[in-house]
Amino acid sequence: MLYACDCAWWQKYRGVPAFSGLKLTADRALTRKDWGVHRIEVTRHDDRILVNRPGVTGWGGNSGFQCLNLAVQFGAAKIILVGYDMRIDKGVHWHGLHEGLNNPTERNVSRWRRVVDDAAGPISAMGIKVINASAVSALENYRKMDFREALEC
Repeated sequence: MLYACDCAWWQKYRGVPAFSGLKLTADRALTRKDWGVHRIEVTRHDDRILVNRPGVTGWGGNSGFQCLNLAVQFGAAKIILVGYDMRIDKGVHWHGLHEGLNNPTERNVSRWRRVVDDAAGPISAMGIKVINASAVSALENYRKMDFREALEC
């Protein structure tokens, strides 16, 4: 699955034609049906992991939270977080600056850290294992290990 919540991202990468898997977005502005991107609903101002209505996720303010919510809805037994740095003191995004797109502020990432960390308890209560394999993550409520170890766990 490939998920991006911003229409501008999909436009910049022209719908990522090389990707043949499931493509999802929450942005209502994306209307290019020829790109094969399907829309989910995001419940604005609700920062909880939602499970009662498939295809409807909590907001969380970021695509990482929404992807986490989707993985729960898809029935994942184990989720490995990669690129969930949730900080900007070591560079904006784990992959560097978005060129021509919005980039986060400390205020953004502070909120993102809080909502993703707050989701740990409810997800664990569902019996889902979440491992943080992000190299420089500021998240505190998930077991941390390197990616190879997480795959084997």
